[in-house]
Formats: sequence, C-alpha cells, structure tokens
Amino acid sequence: MSRTSFARPGRLLAGALSVLALGACSVLSPTATPPPAFYSLDSAPVTAPAPARAAAPTLIINPPRAAAGFDSQRIIYVRENHKLEYFAHSEWVDPPARMLGPLLVAAIEHTGAFTAVVLTPGAAGGDLRLDTEIVRLQHEFQTSPSRVRLTLRAYLIDDKTRRVLAWRQFDAAVDAASDDPYGGVLAANSAVQTVLQQLSAFCAETVASAH
Repeated sequence: MSRTSFARPGRLLAGALSVLALGACSVLSPTATPPPAFYSLDSAPVTAPAPARAAAPTLIINPPRAAAGFDSQRIIYVRENHKLEYFAHSEWVDPPARMLGPLLVAAIEHTGAFTAVVLTPGAAGGDLRLDTEIVRLQHEFQTSPSRVRLTLRAYLIDDKTRRVLAWRQFDAAVDAASDDPYGGVLAANSAVQTVLQQLSAFCAETVASAH
C-alpha cells in the first residue's frame, strides 16, 4: 500500500475534527444581541402657572393605574386587533402609569384652579381627588402611517363625601414619523401632551362649575 493511501484517511480525520471544533465554538459563543434602548415620557416646556384663585381647593392625585397588559415597561405595538406585541430591544424607563403621575401634577398646577396639587397614595386628605387609569397606550400598525393611541380614564372625586363629581375618557391618536420604536415614542409623547391639556381643562372646568 502506498504512503498516499495512509495519508488520505489522516487528512479526512483532521478535516472532520476541524468542522467539529468550529461547530463547538459556534454553540459555546452566544450570539451578540444589541443592548436595550430606554425611552421616557416627558413634560411640555415649563411656562409660568396661572395664579390660584382665592379659596381654591386642594387636589390629591392618586398614583395612576394601567389596565392589564399596559402596566409594565414594555413598549406595546398592535398589528392585529386584540393582540398585543412588544418591541424586543426597546423599553420605557419606567411603566408609563408611573411616569404619568408627575406630568399630571405639572399640567394641572398650571391651570391655577387649585391651591395645591399633590401626588400621593390614598392616605393623604384634600378637598378633591383625581383617579386615573391608562386604558391603552399602543403603537398601531393597522394604518399607514402607523400611529400611537393613548386612552386615559379620569374620575374627579369629592374627597370628603367620596362622591364622583365628574368623569371622562380622553383619547388621542398621533401619527408616527417613522414605523419604529423611536417614531412611536415621539408620537406617544405628543399624545400624552394632548391628553394632559384636555384633562387639565376638564379638572379646572369641573371645579369652576362646582364652586
């Protein structure tokens, strides 16, 4: 038998071992994934608040709540009705309901309809109390361009009698500048500002009509 005949099986074995080694490396080395991007809901530019009128009531704002499915940091999008999906590498820095609380305080303070506006749990007392719930905050891809929809339900309550003075559901839909998470975040911030303006006016009008 020639020396070439002995060498051929050796070369085949070496090649097979090389393939196995490469396969093992690919299994042991995790696939690189991009780090998550975090986004926030922000307040509108600060302007001088209207002066509070004499004998204006105080308002306690309970921490906002969110409906099931909308109470996490995950950014939700919708391609089919009733089906919520989540962007893989983009999140809110905090659940939207938690970010909304300070924004509510800042917006309602600027109406001048209240002596003080305080965000606090139910133990604190005031003249009036505001309960809010995010019904939905989602990036909708059923239209072109895509859009972000925010629906917020609000109850204004007499804190002493627990009587509901008024309630309203606010809805804002804003077209996204781009069909990606960042485009949705910009649209979400715009929708939040629209709803905050409407909610602030609702609170001020309700107080004015009740006093």
